[in-house]
Amino acid sequence: MKFTTVKSKILFVAILIGFILSLNFFQKGTKGFFYNLSAPIQTTFWQLGERVSGFFGTIGNLNNLKKINDESQKTIQELLAEKASFAELKKENEILREALQIGLQKDFRLALVRVIGKDIGQESILINQGAGDGLSAGMPVVTQQKILVGRISEVFKSFSRVTLISSKESTFDAKVLASPGEAGGSDTDTTGVARGQGNSKIKFDLVPQDKTLKVGDLVVSSSLGGIYPGGLLAGTVIEVSRNDVSPFYQAEIKPLFDIQNSSAVFVILNFTK
Repeated sequence: MKFTTVKSKILFVAILIGFILSLNFFQKGTKGFFYNLSAPIQTTFWQLGERVSGFFGTIGNLNNLKKINDESQKTIQELLAEKASFAELKKENEILREALQIGLQKDFRLALVRVIGKDIGQESILINQGAGDGLSAGMPVVTQQKILVGRISEVFKSFSRVTLISSKESTFDAKVLASPGEAGGSDTDTTGVARGQGNSKIKFDLVPQDKTLKVGDLVVSSSLGGIYPGGLLAGTVIEVSRNDVSPFYQAEIKPLFDIQNSSAVFVILNFTK
């Protein structure tokens, strides 16, 4: 009886162990089954998550790149502005140095101004100073080479209009500056009236028939009439037209001032008629 009881106990323990082992076996199998079933789904979601994360990461990088690009563009613009400013200062220094070498600043009290507008059709330019800077109508305007540009015709608070000597509104006394001692040369005391014709042309009128002019002669301003100081370079003779009927003849003058290549000029402040 006791043997049967012990045997029964042993059998019960064996069955219990077997049951526990079977549970562990089936648990692993169940886990493996669900793992195999869910693995593709987990992989898909993982890859999708990676893509979403990469997408937002790309957006963040693009925003950073845009910010860096904007900052770079701003820096480039600032550098270009500084370069332009340095270039203008360098050009102004060169103009002042050239004017000093010629002695222009010894002869006159000058104001260096910038050309801010050009009206070729109206034969005029705009300069960046006006009444607020002490400028007034009638003041002569020249280049650093002592070339006559014209005179101020309109004055505003911060800018002025300069009418060129080639304008139809321009008339001034002039004379020939010929080379002395030249055989067959022009008379150095030949005077006349320079009248603007437009289209960068000037007529040298009222030249006495007994005076000689030739192509290439240099014409300068005369102080007669009080429009400009004497001795400013106006232009060169390019054609002479004689008429025996009239006591005077004419010549065509090409202005020395080049409106196309002008960036800065001088206003003569101390000129009085």
